Amino acid sequence: MTPTGIHTPSFRERTTAMEAEFLSPLAQRSYPAQRALVEPDSPVRTPFQRDRDRIVHCKAFRRLKHKTQVYIAPEGDHYRTRLTHTLETTGIARTVARALRLNEDLTEAIGMGHDLGHAPFGHIGEAVLDACLMERYGRRFRHNEQSLRVVEKLERDGEGLNLTDQVRDGILRHTGEEPPVTLEGRIVRLVDRIAYINHDIDDALRAGTLSRPDLPEAEIEILGDTGSKRIDTLVQDLVEQSEAAGDIVQSETVGGAMDRLRTFMFEHVYLAPAAQSEQPRIERMLRALFENFAGDDPDWVADYISGMTDRYAIRTFTELSLPRGY
Repeated sequence: MTPTGIHTPSFRERTTAMEAEFLSPLAQRSYPAQRALVEPDSPVRTPFQRDRDRIVHCKAFRRLKHKTQVYIAPEGDHYRTRLTHTLETTGIARTVARALRLNEDLTEAIGMGHDLGHAPFGHIGEAVLDACLMERYGRRFRHNEQSLRVVEKLERDGEGLNLTDQVRDGILRHTGEEPPVTLEGRIVRLVDRIAYINHDIDDALRAGTLSRPDLPEAEIEILGDTGSKRIDTLVQDLVEQSEAAGDIVQSETVGGAMDRLRTFMFEHVYLAPAAQSEQPRIERMLRALFENFAGDDPDWVADYISGMTDRYAIRTFTELSLPRGY
């Protein structure tokens, strides 16, 4: 029993004291929570931990396991999906945050939520949905904006998840022209690229789209000849450069090699004939679904189609297209 008159610090008090002692002055503090709707604090979780848990337990997060990363409906068990990409991105981002003494819980929550709004069938699906919305309604589709809409408007039957401002900002700005306000969000923005470039190389090698001699020699010499070595090089460079700069940055040598490797991947994988072979079929299917469901509300059709998994889109298209027996 606690002796009378002796104060036992609360979880919030202990966390606040620990962050004051151990986190960088540039790190986001966990308290007070900045939410659109004020809530009582959890007795055992920080506000950012609660955000992470809300994301992980939401329906949009579970659907990521059946959404394409690069390869459409792959037969092999080891190709990445949006879910495995999300987990890999978040793990690397949390490593960087810890090394820089930034807020790991915030970094993790942003990482877990950054791709919730992706359409089915990867970048092809996003491009087709964007084109359909522009042609019919004069509006664009961007998966980062849709990810924010998912957590603000769509989950919990339209109530949203009431996430903190910092997490919402990181989700929205993980891509696009405006960088996130927080350093934790900027980590996810950059690590997203680190993760997908390297795991997409791995998948391309597995699929036979690339062979190891195809990889650009100069960039591989700088970054490393395996995925784990490249990620290690990129993370170490990111931590060293960011610590010195007080921002999330890369060196010209390593960052430049990564950018050139990304360009190589667009030319030889993402936009190559092998990866684009299914594009005409996917476009016909998504356009047919769009025309079937489009009405007076562009938000509704964008929400419905972007929320589909690959297999649900295929099943729905099949039910709409094929005659039924009696």
